[in-house]
Amino acid sequence: MQLMCCEMVIANESEQGVPLKDVALTYAMAIQSQAAGRQTDWVAINAAIVAKWGARGLSDVKDIAWKIISMKVLN
Repeated sequence: MQLMCCEMVIANESEQGVPLKDVALTYAMAIQSQAAGRQTDWVAINAAIVAKWGARGLSDVKDIAWKIISMKVLN
């Protein structure tokens, strides 16, 4: 599954107060989109997350996102 406009989606989710775990799902889709060849502005994405939740939040988002991706690979 690919996600277009990853940067805009995550910025909007962060601004709208979407729960961190839901942003992590979007982040996982962004990772998969990049793996499929879509260019992704990780600086913009990470900055939006840090602006809302700080560096710890970004770390949590990444951890959750990779767990989501791992679950999909195993299933």
